[in-house]
Amino acid sequence: MPFEYEEILQPAADTTTVYRQLSKDGVSTIACGERTLLKVEPEALRLLSREAFRDLAFYLRPRHLAKIAEELKDPEASDNDRFVLYTLLQNAVVASAGKLPSCQDTGTALISGKKGRYVLTECDEAEALSGGVYDTYQENFLRYSQIAPLEMFKEKNTGTNLPAQVDIYSDAHHDHEMNFLFVAKGGGSANKFYLYQASPAVLNEKDLEAFIKAKLKDLGTSACPPYHLALVIGGTSAEMTLKTTKLASTGYLDSLPTTGSTGGRAFRDTAWEAKVLKIAQTCGIGAQYGGKYFAHDVRVIRLPRHAASCPIGLGVSCSADRNILGKITKDGVFLEQLETNPSRYLPPQAPTLAPPIRIDLNMGMDQIRAVLSKFPVRTRLLLSGPIIVARDAAHLRIKQMIDAGEPMPEYFKQYPVYYAGPAKTPPGMASGSFGPTTAGRMDTYIPLFQSLGGSMIMLAKGDRSPGVVESCKKNGGFYLGSIGGPAAILAQSNIVKVETLAFEELGMEAVRKIEVKDFPAFIVVDDKGNDFFSVNATEV
Repeated sequence: MPFEYEEILQPAADTTTVYRQLSKDGVSTIACGERTLLKVEPEALRLLSREAFRDLAFYLRPRHLAKIAEELKDPEASDNDRFVLYTLLQNAVVASAGKLPSCQDTGTALISGKKGRYVLTECDEAEALSGGVYDTYQENFLRYSQIAPLEMFKEKNTGTNLPAQVDIYSDAHHDHEMNFLFVAKGGGSANKFYLYQASPAVLNEKDLEAFIKAKLKDLGTSACPPYHLALVIGGTSAEMTLKTTKLASTGYLDSLPTTGSTGGRAFRDTAWEAKVLKIAQTCGIGAQYGGKYFAHDVRVIRLPRHAASCPIGLGVSCSADRNILGKITKDGVFLEQLETNPSRYLPPQAPTLAPPIRIDLNMGMDQIRAVLSKFPVRTRLLLSGPIIVARDAAHLRIKQMIDAGEPMPEYFKQYPVYYAGPAKTPPGMASGSFGPTTAGRMDTYIPLFQSLGGSMIMLAKGDRSPGVVESCKKNGGFYLGSIGGPAAILAQSNIVKVETLAFEELGMEAVRKIEVKDFPAFIVVDDKGNDFFSVNATEV
């Protein structure tokens, strides 16, 4: 058979993305023999990266916002769906003012670039692009989330949100261009990328559908749905499968062909996309707390594979859909235009919903639990009063105190505990963006803490382990779910005071006491052993 080369990923030319020009500086053409080279200065790369990550913190793509607005009108959406969707639109409006980022976890900086054959940079491209990341996180009220290992069990926050992940590939199709995908990936959605080394026996309609139904529950809600869901079947390596899954979740591969070839090119299967979306809509999880909108849309991509292997990738882009395209051409530096006026997607009136239950957190822990015990899981609440904020590092410190014979801190007994870590606070505001983190990371501490009278009411996002559910049943505890995603509106409208109580050296992981007003939440696990996610998981 004669040699015929065929690329695996063959997206069509991008003719739909709208770009805005940042600058013409730092870009020039120079003659080199019979060829012309595009010379790109490091300051052009730094500018593009800086503006990309700033826009990602505060703005969203128009098509993402349009999806939310469309779903909000759906008569099949549940009350909880509509509440979450409407809150996400409100959050986008608050974030677009440019002070409070849409999510408190402003993410790991991921940069994937393609460099044409006749592009000359004469610099360390990763260093220049990382400089832009540094600028953005220094100049804006974002959060430093990157941890540097100092020893095997000793780490420290870098204080810059570096290092970034930068991957630059050669591009044989755009000789005089550099093209980029910039992604800010929070820990919640980054953790929801799965690689399954499945058997090729799964490649039939019945077994594949059963596989998908079983695995969707692995996603849960800790990555802040509604999701842009990606399913990739095949791959010449595990790395290729997961890389393709990540690209697909950002919409980067939307223009792939919809049919395969004997040469092994990748393709989108739109029929299976519709089928998987239907599975997601009927799983019962909904837009975090019951309903239809677990996913906005689905991308299903088939890749070539080794005959004995069938890797399958499953991943998401969350409600903070932080992806943006950039390019550098002979005409200058360009960045995808995101939506700067999201208010146009808000309906004229808020959706009509069943009224929430108001909870006064000042009435004492025993009385609060007595009130919560009257209502079923899924009940929507509005919380007002004092809450303690503590997450991973603080829980570890308290566990170490207990192991050393010291008492459980009284504040862990007196108040609900919110798992969160804020972004930096803008001048004149009570708080920076301050949304919930993933509850499951604290699960191992809860049986001990509750046995000592602490953590009796917990507030976070995502599901809990059977051990936490059993502990709540045994000790009379509750887990309340907070909407994952709308950190800006929580900071602006619901958090009225923040003070540091302990472990100030932990930075964003220090223990804080906050005062909240009409803070939205849902009963997820109650004192009788009922668990919203376990009930809905049986429907998947």
